[in-house]
Amino acid sequence: MLQTTVHYGSHILIPLLVAFIWYKKRWKLAFLIMFSGMWIDLDHLLANPVFNPSRCSINFHPLHTYYALIIYLTLLFFKKTRLLGLGLVIHIIADTIDCSFM
Repeated sequence: MLQTTVHYGSHILIPLLVAFIWYKKRWKLAFLIMFSGMWIDLDHLLANPVFNPSRCSINFHPLHTYYALIIYLTLLFFKKTRLLGLGLVIHIIADTIDCSFM
């Protein structure tokens, strides 16, 4: 229960806090763009079984690899892609924290 709360809480609360703190005037848009980083979880559909609570996503799913992380970090350097990159990096951090429970 704690693992699930921390995992999904960090997927939602961290982007929300970042949006409130650094993007006050447009926090809703900033949050939605960062939260769209959740779409990388579509790569879970390639796994068998699709959901396994004891499996670490990092380096198992294609969009959760260190190679993908390099691309996500690169997005941070460009103003137009910064929020998306931030959402993707936060997603990977949240999944890494999730793996620490295993």
